[in-house]
Amino acid sequence: MKLRFFVVPMFDGEEGSDELNRFLATNRVLLVERHFVSDGPRSAWAICVSYVDRGGRPAPEQGQGKRVDYRELLSESDFAVYAMLRSLRKSMAEKDGLPAYTLFTNEQLAAMVRQRATSLKALEEIPGVGAARVKKYGTPFLEVLKANLTAPSASDPIMGNFHETSKD
Repeated sequence: MKLRFFVVPMFDGEEGSDELNRFLATNRVLLVERHFVSDGPRSAWAICVSYVDRGGRPAPEQGQGKRVDYRELLSESDFAVYAMLRSLRKSMAEKDGLPAYTLFTNEQLAAMVRQRATSLKALEEIPGVGAARVKKYGTPFLEVLKANLTAPSASDPIMGNFHETSKD
């Protein structure tokens, strides 16, 4: 974490505010502290920015990536399991005081459902899910998956044409 200080004059402060805005656009801002210094015509804002340096690259645009609607991508029953996983993730994240996505991302939750993950090893095979996360959070997610996943249906485009035959 780094600190950068700015002074933006109350009067004719365009140059200072432009410099501040350029800086904010090219760095990951963690915290902004500002204090107004009242000194008649020399009044100004004293600003301290805590940030992570991006090496001068602009911040990603908000909304740049398309949001995925898993309700459209998953079957109704699979989406219900996905929703249960999201709810579990939210409660566990709140208990640990973490952002929910640090446990598993939405994409990883959907992959758990799509791949019918029912073992710790299966969870580790999901891209971006490592052994440490599986060890810490995997068991409760597997319980939900095992209790609520059904076998692939005949309408499943990948598994629907698979028919098991027995040999007598």
